[in-house]
Amino acid sequence: MNYGQFLQMLPEAFLVLSLILVFIGDFCLHRSERKNSVLSKLTAALLVCQIAITTTASPANVFGGMYVATQAAQVMKVILTLGTLIVVIMAQTWLDGNSQTASSKYVNSKYCGEFYLLVLSTLLGMFIMVSSGNFLLFFLGLETASVPMACLVAMDKWKKISAEASAKYILTATFSSGVMLFGLSFVYGSTGTLYFGDVAERIAYYAGYKSQLPMLIMGLAFFFSGLGFKLSLVPFHFWTADTYQGAPTPVTGYLSVVSKGAAAFATMVILCKAFGPLVYYWEYMLYIVIVLSITIANLFAIRQTELKRFMAFSSISQAGYIMLAVVGASQTGMASLMYYVLVYVVANMAVFTVISAVEHSGGNTMMSSYNGLYQTNPRLAFLMTLALFSLAGIPPFAGMFSKFFVFMAAAQQGSFWAYFVVFVALVNTVVSLYYYLLIVKAMYIRQTDSPLPAFSTDGATRLALTVCTAGIILFGICSCIYDWLFAASTL
Repeated sequence: MNYGQFLQMLPEAFLVLSLILVFIGDFCLHRSERKNSVLSKLTAALLVCQIAITTTASPANVFGGMYVATQAAQVMKVILTLGTLIVVIMAQTWLDGNSQTASSKYVNSKYCGEFYLLVLSTLLGMFIMVSSGNFLLFFLGLETASVPMACLVAMDKWKKISAEASAKYILTATFSSGVMLFGLSFVYGSTGTLYFGDVAERIAYYAGYKSQLPMLIMGLAFFFSGLGFKLSLVPFHFWTADTYQGAPTPVTGYLSVVSKGAAAFATMVILCKAFGPLVYYWEYMLYIVIVLSITIANLFAIRQTELKRFMAFSSISQAGYIMLAVVGASQTGMASLMYYVLVYVVANMAVFTVISAVEHSGGNTMMSSYNGLYQTNPRLAFLMTLALFSLAGIPPFAGMFSKFFVFMAAAQQGSFWAYFVVFVALVNTVVSLYYYLLIVKAMYIRQTDSPLPAFSTDGATRLALTVCTAGIILFGICSCIYDWLFAASTL
């Protein structure tokens, strides 16, 4: 084996180096009161360097095609790193121990180093998922991303709801991994290989042998079921609301945005590269899952009074919209998927940053806490409104363009069912507008005798909100962003 091939995996190599540096910093600052301040700045600086290095990294194909870093994969890594950077910035307040509960102060002050290490470890797993050219490497990346995430969900371990959320997450993840491996065993048994390109060739070769087809279709169905858990698509979504509610707010934001983006990109690559010859089967499977995910999630979101559960069902619906880009299975579809994830990162993280700020300033995550927020904290209410309007797809914010592009990518498929699914998605966009406006109504219209008192946010929260707000506005008016993504979109 030529170990020099590892040097061609430049983004992953630098991320491993970042893990080592943060670990050393955590060890050296073990008893320092400035531990979180130093580690947060160090991690943020390393992530900024990660973005620069990944942007300039060249495409690579090493280890016999097991690791394939296309230009689209490198761009997706930049988007995932940006989302992780925002999470690291917004988590600083929570990790400083400024929470209202003594248990959170104890946990956060002692284990902030573990938080940064787990976040970087999860990001490394997502990088491997994005650049995998082999089902085995993809599964290793998936587990590398999932196991640290379970630890992040349980960071507030003295809270019963956090421990319960982590238990549900890891048990469901274990079951879904088993289902995925079961599906891969069918694929390997039918084709004799785990490389994406070779699997596609064998499937095309065996297309005339009907005896092989049922096993391949069964393998595809089980494999997609495992991915459906990662994307929290209906009917694999039951863990989502409880886990989002119980996890610390920064972790919930990370789970809803960055993790979902990596899984969506990997899903499109695998379906197109490995299961391309079976497109007639998996496109109808996608149609059903998309309609169910968007519709059921919207109906359940209307009933929610707890904001993190509300955002959980919102994220399920958004996953359905992202899958519309996969239906396109084209360069336009890939560009639309990456653009949607980019816009979703800044809009969703803006919402979770506001939730975190309210939560650590004496409020809670119930929607009633936002009654009259505009009276006492008008700037925070305004930024929350911008983010919600973007998620709802209201022009001229970036969310409107991201929805338009995924609709266009799906409609280009040209079949009756593709048009039908786009129509259902359009109708559900109106429904989503209604439940997003429920929060806006609470902030601006609902009166209360005891609104949340006026408070000032710290520098880290203001920085995170500034980055997210700039993205919500600029990504919608700077056409060069989409042009850059389209030029890099090669399957």
